[in-house]
Amino acid sequence: MYPPARKDFITLTVTEQDGRSYNNSKQWRRQSCWRKWKQLSRLQRSLILFLLVLLLVSVIAMYPTLVEHWKGRVLLPRYEKVSIVTGCFNKKMEQLTMRYLRSCLLSLRLCVALVHGINRLEAVKEAFRHAWKGYKEFAWGHDELKPISKSYGEWFGLGLTLIDALDTMWILNLKEEFKEARTWVAKELSFDKNVDVNLFESTIRIVGGLLSTYHLSGDSLFLEKAKDIGSRLLPAFNTPSKIPFSDVNIGKGTAHPPRWTSDSTVAEVTSIQLEFRELSRLTQDPRYQKAVDEVMKLVHKLDGKHDGLVPMFINTNTGQFTHLGVFTLGARADSYYEYLLKQWIQGGKKETELLEDYMQAIEGVKKNLLKQSSPRSLTFVGELSHGHFSPKMDHLVCFLPGTLALGAHNGLSAEHMDLAKRLMETCYQMYAQMETGLSPEIVHFNMVPHEGLDVDVKPADRHNLLRPETVESLFYLYRFTQDKKYQEWGWEMFQNFNKYTRVPTGGYTSINNVRDREYPSPRDKMESFFLGETLKYFYLLFSDDPNLISLDRYVFNTEAHPLPIWPSAA
Repeated sequence: MYPPARKDFITLTVTEQDGRSYNNSKQWRRQSCWRKWKQLSRLQRSLILFLLVLLLVSVIAMYPTLVEHWKGRVLLPRYEKVSIVTGCFNKKMEQLTMRYLRSCLLSLRLCVALVHGINRLEAVKEAFRHAWKGYKEFAWGHDELKPISKSYGEWFGLGLTLIDALDTMWILNLKEEFKEARTWVAKELSFDKNVDVNLFESTIRIVGGLLSTYHLSGDSLFLEKAKDIGSRLLPAFNTPSKIPFSDVNIGKGTAHPPRWTSDSTVAEVTSIQLEFRELSRLTQDPRYQKAVDEVMKLVHKLDGKHDGLVPMFINTNTGQFTHLGVFTLGARADSYYEYLLKQWIQGGKKETELLEDYMQAIEGVKKNLLKQSSPRSLTFVGELSHGHFSPKMDHLVCFLPGTLALGAHNGLSAEHMDLAKRLMETCYQMYAQMETGLSPEIVHFNMVPHEGLDVDVKPADRHNLLRPETVESLFYLYRFTQDKKYQEWGWEMFQNFNKYTRVPTGGYTSINNVRDREYPSPRDKMESFFLGETLKYFYLLFSDDPNLISLDRYVFNTEAHPLPIWPSAA
């Protein structure tokens, strides 16, 4: 590892299994063909050898036919006709040869494509193992890994990273890692603690992660743990308005708003429904679904919306929107829109109020927030503040292309898919136009014709937290369109995560400056969602198996935990 050139930067050196290493300011050295061959897995080498044998068998099978045509099945006329027949014969041979060569080329392309796909899937699994190595060694049983300092950070003290990653390990078929994590859940995970937890974060990460893992594995341990934490979160709904408090003490059974306000954010109180509804369905206890359904019914009829767009805050005492006039699809409001559609899908497309609110909101986005940048005419979603439009777009908004595509897949307007594709291009450019190839947390789009670049980033917004939203939408777009460019865009992003955020001793770190290749300035934190969401969506994006978490059978919560579409939907 090279010494840091200045104090706010730590050089990240990536070391692979065979001992090779590269610095984040250098390029990989070329490898010999033999070394590349040795680096392939046994499955990859077997697949290549199988296809080569198949080609050899094809040659042998074609040999008698070629001989027959070479000898000729008809007698050649005398000398004056030989040239004519030879010409016809040569033409026939040329056709056969070209047909055979095309067959060989197709087989080779298939071979390359298969190996290419397997390589990418294996690369994601290797990245997960590397991240897990750091977590296991330096943060086992704690909430988050600090990979630079080789320590951990605590939020709730409930092993957030481990729980968030359970279903990812199952999907990636990492059996040993899953087994050791399951042992920790069985023996160490206890919710009987005098600790305040955030209702929204603990629901989407812990309840969602446990329920998803229960469905994938069939192991009742995870359902029992989900019931335990779910029951401890219910006191949050004991408010005058039934709009839940933001924080719950899961040991004492008490709840309260943040210290500085009696408001909750709209996204938080409207993005716990998938999990609580599923908990009621599995336990036959209606309390969970009743609590969250009351929230949606109240929000549905509230004043203060603007063309279906909702403000960012809601008061737990009055049940009314606050901070009126500010509308965004970014932080504090984003997953409200996502869960309108997903609840409708989860429940079998029967709850028409949810669909109506979703469709109205998308029209509100198109009418009020959708603009184009200059000079490349990128379609983006801005913000509205008391009638004033701001070309500010959070990376969080990049959930929207995937949500729009999911709606179109479920029978909504084809225009939603067209918009999804345009926004997907924009989210990709938020990565591609940065020096590191990684998106910042927030961008501002240029709307002045013939002046500057499309994307501008303020110094305070240049950090990257290893967020999943763009990869999530790439997964949806690829799954529904089969357009390979979405996989290619994802592969670029994955390589840049490896180049600029991977820590040699294990784990990945968020960075402070995506605009500086030489000094991206690691922040020393790996969020639990990197394992729970980002790597999971990369793996699903690079897989060509439509039945790997089928989107006709599962709906993902906002933390990428798949929950089943209810059987009555069939």
